[in-house]
Amino acid sequence: MSEAELKSASRGVLYVVATPIGNMQDMTTRAIEVLSQVDLIACEDTRRAGLLTGHFAIKTALFALHDHNEEQAAGGLIKKLRSGQDIALISDAGTPLISDPGYKLLQRVISAGISVVPIPGPCALIAALSGAGLPTDRFSFEGFMPHKASGRIRALELLSDQTATLIFYESKHRIMETLDLMLEVLGDRRCVIARELTKTFEQFYRGLLSQVIEQLKADEKNQLGEFVVMLEGNQNPVNPAQKIEQVLFERLLQELPPKKAAQITAEITGADKKALYQQVIDRSRS
Repeated sequence: MSEAELKSASRGVLYVVATPIGNMQDMTTRAIEVLSQVDLIACEDTRRAGLLTGHFAIKTALFALHDHNEEQAAGGLIKKLRSGQDIALISDAGTPLISDPGYKLLQRVISAGISVVPIPGPCALIAALSGAGLPTDRFSFEGFMPHKASGRIRALELLSDQTATLIFYESKHRIMETLDLMLEVLGDRRCVIARELTKTFEQFYRGLLSQVIEQLKADEKNQLGEFVVMLEGNQNPVNPAQKIEQVLFERLLQELPPKKAAQITAEITGADKKALYQQVIDRSRS
């Protein structure tokens, strides 16, 4: 169904519209047209959205939709859509719902049987990945890491054997701490950081993770802005079965003599009993 046919239907349409992440010239003609023609634009921050709409002479009314009011506001927006009004959803920058509000609204709109039309455009993670030089055949977008260091460590541990390229968003306030934790948990693997994408001071930092950390430390200005952190996947992941064997063996060592722990682990998992026991001998020699 064409956009014209959708607009003629009795119900309105929710357009999910990507907007520039820094450079206004990245705004698509289709996005400008949609934002100009809809009845309402739902945005994170009306002041920031106002700069965008003002730049393109878009007169459509703005409505604030953010993490704190999305649940309550969704009902009212659905009523407008059911009455035939068209609404555009935008974020402060880039593609909505990618580490931005909008998921709750979208789920309720879909459940209500209302049409959703994505208007593609800028997206920081895709822009960064396309210029990184890391493998792109498989990648895992992890968004922003947990706020607490303990949560970040746990999240990284769960990703340690992931073979796909890992992609994160990070702010200037935590970039150095997060990179240090990545080095500690994931090891010194290939890393690319994109800073201030599409903006005046856009820059890519490439090398091993330890080298990239030094590049950022070399000048405090390198630690300012918005970051996309990309890490090469684990090139030598631990076999899941071996990981289970090791976890079991380490746990049994806490309760039993090494030979007994090795024997029980071997009986349960089929592991090599002598190889397990040799681990203990090697540790005692180091």
